[in-house]
Amino acid sequence: MIKHAYSWVVGLLTAFAVLVALSLPGYAVKVEKVVSPGGIEAWLVRDHSIPITALEFWFRDGASTDPKGKTGLASMVSSLLDEGAGDLDSQAFQDRLERLSVRMSFSARLETFRGSLKTLNRNRDEAVALLRLALNKPRFDAESIERMRRQITAGLKRKSTDPNIVASRVWRRAVFGEHPYGRPVGGTLGSIASITAKDLRDFVTGRFARDRLIVGAVGDISPADLAHILDQIFGNLPVTAPDVALDATKTAAGGETFVVQMDIPQSVVVFGQQGVKRNSPDYYPAYLMNYILGGGGFSSRLYAEVREKRGLAYSVYSYLNPMQRAAIISGGVATRNDQVAQSISVIREEWGRMRKTGPSAEEVADAKTYLNGSFPLRLGSTSSIARMLVAMQYHDLGIDYIERRNDLINEVTLPRVQRVARRMLDPEKLTVVVVGKPERVTPTADTPEIEI
Repeated sequence: MIKHAYSWVVGLLTAFAVLVALSLPGYAVKVEKVVSPGGIEAWLVRDHSIPITALEFWFRDGASTDPKGKTGLASMVSSLLDEGAGDLDSQAFQDRLERLSVRMSFSARLETFRGSLKTLNRNRDEAVALLRLALNKPRFDAESIERMRRQITAGLKRKSTDPNIVASRVWRRAVFGEHPYGRPVGGTLGSIASITAKDLRDFVTGRFARDRLIVGAVGDISPADLAHILDQIFGNLPVTAPDVALDATKTAAGGETFVVQMDIPQSVVVFGQQGVKRNSPDYYPAYLMNYILGGGGFSSRLYAEVREKRGLAYSVYSYLNPMQRAAIISGGVATRNDQVAQSISVIREEWGRMRKTGPSAEEVADAKTYLNGSFPLRLGSTSSIARMLVAMQYHDLGIDYIERRNDLINEVTLPRVQRVARRMLDPEKLTVVVVGKPERVTPTADTPEIEI
């Protein structure tokens, strides 16, 4: 209990220290590029306020590269990397992490495979050794595989009755079809059952390579020490990984409405259409536009019209998702079955109003103020800064992005936002999926099948 309380206090103090620093006039996060003797690059932010080191690393290509029939492979690998490595079985590996108070985690996303490490500096050498083992010598013992398979299978069965997950999966299937973006990251009952220890090992040896690696580091660590541990952890990985052919794609089923019948009192709605890529010159105008439309929570137009004026739903939102091979603007709402039709109608009206007239100058100014003022909150811990450093590299934003970000937003003009709204938004092309027993909602196409 004392250890957990201590960890919580340390985390709180760390976040407080970072936020105070970020709020100081003229403060800028200094990002340094570090290259190890073995040629491995990382971006570093030094913070000597507390003796902690945080690493975040991503491998390009995640669940979208799962072989056909083996969806969920990347996700299953992520659940097993800390279940024993080298000479340490699952119990011994987990005991070592707990004894050292080391936080190690892995996760599979659609386009990336991610890992993180956070440790007190006094335990850093041992933590680095454990991470090196996990990435280079995972055991994939039969007992661990079957235990995780049972857990994943139980989770998939639960998710098959979750209307939010069903709506999201049907929407992606409808707009991306057979493209890997239309597959579930976590797999299906059939695909998870088919995954073997060899599949897991092949994923590690075929995907974990230095040319796919992106690293961010934050904490009380020197560039020389970071360079040393980069080679320790990642130096034995293959230099390159085979290219995985994955075509670019665009959203399909524009304007269609799909209904999945589920006996629940409140329907879940997912809606969206093609968006804008992260490297597009239209990204920041679209970012501001989306904040005003549905990304700004209580201050957004969708919230005002759907929730405040009509009381149709507790929440409604929209967001940009700029993936590498496609981009979408999407959103969601949940409401009573007898209010679904009206909610969708209001959303389409606001979508069309934003397209026709765009936001006002005051809305754009307010959005800039909020987005710039709230940005330091996204850098409230060593781990969140490390993630930001990796994202900056992944999206090729430049090492000075944190310093330039507010200027990039402030440079956006009202006419640019209006132009992007006219080009991107089309209420007639919104693809809508409803899960529930909606009244007065007529499907316009057959609902695509999704495998549990």
